[in-house]
Amino acid sequence: MCAGWAASVWVSIHLQADASLHTVALFVHLASLVLGFGAVLVADYYGLLWITGRTTLREALGSASKLHLPIWAGLAGLVASGVFLHPNPSATPTAIKLGFVLVLSLNGLQAGLLNKHMARQPAGEPSPRLLAWGGATAMISQICWWGAVVIGFMNTTSHH
Repeated sequence: MCAGWAASVWVSIHLQADASLHTVALFVHLASLVLGFGAVLVADYYGLLWITGRTTLREALGSASKLHLPIWAGLAGLVASGVFLHPNPSATPTAIKLGFVLVLSLNGLQAGLLNKHMARQPAGEPSPRLLAWGGATAMISQICWWGAVVIGFMNTTSHH
């Protein structure tokens, strides 16, 4: 994951897309955001339904696990299209955004492990340790997604 992230940053520094490719990449970037972040929000919504007693843990985990493909596809689309958007990694906000993307990716990998641990729990409540792990995972995810979105918006609007 780290090597792929580093490679995408390196390529983005050395690649200059023309205006039409930039426009296509921006569309793909926004579509990937809708796909990936939208799926994350739905997965977190299932967690909230479980916390509020409106669904079972099994149902929430089952529903959330079906969202892994669109989450990862959206994230991959964001990274791939972001390479063509002329990011400036030496600018502090962009460096922070790139850090959010890396943390988000690593958090996603460990979330898969968490999901497996949660699925192995008996029908009752998961352990306090697993609940804390799940809460931290969701919080890190939300901070990274929202942080990257806000910085991307600020970067885009500051150029116009």
